[in-house]
Amino acid sequence: MALHKPYTDVPGTIIFDAQQSRKGYWLNQFCMSLMKAENRARFKADERAYLDEWAMTEEQKQAVLARDLNWCMRTGGNIYFLAKIGATDGKSFQQMAGSMTGMTEDEYRAMMLAGGRSADGNRVVGEDGDAQAHRQPQGNSARKEGN
Repeated sequence: MALHKPYTDVPGTIIFDAQQSRKGYWLNQFCMSLMKAENRARFKADERAYLDEWAMTEEQKQAVLARDLNWCMRTGGNIYFLAKIGATDGKSFQQMAGSMTGMTEDEYRAMMLAGGRSADGNRVVGEDGDAQAHRQPQGNSARKEGN
């Protein structure tokens, strides 16, 4: 019996629930491996070879190689873990989050300091707010995935 998930209709949001956790287990384990300097060095030396040591799906590996954090999240990644990829690349969290929203680092920081995105137009998929898929850099691809 499928679990009813009313929260899947929130635009621009992937809820990291038990299903997402299972889906992204190895992707998130890979990210945690980047906490060690020697693993970061191995990853940067040959990213594909290092990724191939993990039982990740090919789609997850491609998402990491593309540094597409929205794609990583759709394949089960959790932003807490994915932040380690950005840190390995020398990026701040604001730079990473901005890349996920189509904003610059400064635009993202200013939005967050102003209280974040407005809920107006962003309560459910299909409204016309700025968090809706058609207004995001991932565009229609997010809708295809059901997010």
